[in-house]
Amino acid sequence: MDPLFQIKVTCACCEETFQTSRVRPSFKKAVHRDSDFCSHYNSVNPDFYVVRVCPHCGFASTEHFTEKLSAKQRLAYDKKVGNRIITRAFAGERTQSDAMECYKLALLCGQAIDEKDRVIAGLLHHIAWLYRYMGNKEQEKRFLAFAVEAYIRVFETERDSLSNARLMYLIGELHRRLKQYQEAVRWFGRVIQDKNITDASMIRASREMWQSIREEIMNEGLEMPEEMKETGA
Repeated sequence: MDPLFQIKVTCACCEETFQTSRVRPSFKKAVHRDSDFCSHYNSVNPDFYVVRVCPHCGFASTEHFTEKLSAKQRLAYDKKVGNRIITRAFAGERTQSDAMECYKLALLCGQAIDEKDRVIAGLLHHIAWLYRYMGNKEQEKRFLAFAVEAYIRVFETERDSLSNARLMYLIGELHRRLKQYQEAVRWFGRVIQDKNITDASMIRASREMWQSIREEIMNEGLEMPEEMKETGA
């Protein structure tokens, strides 16, 4: 069975319909998942097919984008992106390079139309994952740094409508991966100590990462953050 199947979508920008590939659910079994939720697969990677690229106008988006652009957003897209690109079709099988091109195009489109911070954060994080698959640690860290800044903006502006525990854990974990231990400890500590948080899996994960930081700091001979001196969480 072909792992890919086609779906029809309507472009949020030009409102033309086009076909794009998705991965069948039976092929979406990850063999490993990193502590920041990056999944690894033995065969086809579903993440490669998250972005839909319109072959008519070039607008790239995900299912989390605005469903229909306003006239102002269309104008902004045309001015900042649409008039500068050559439209391409990505309807079939995608390579890692194709996936990167799609995600970066979606990022440009999202930024051009002033898409929500949580959508931009997700794109930045996925681009970091793509660099992780490629083994490019420098670019992975660069985009993790962009992503954590965007996730913090999400926390500051949308905390009432999202899962705070997961978001705070993720912010802490990206700080940990960037070796920004002071900030990581602060965010993990918020998950552990906030009595309003009842998400047991995120509390447990935060405790595990807290301990990982302690070990990393000791191995690297660095000074322990004040929060770790005050409590063992």
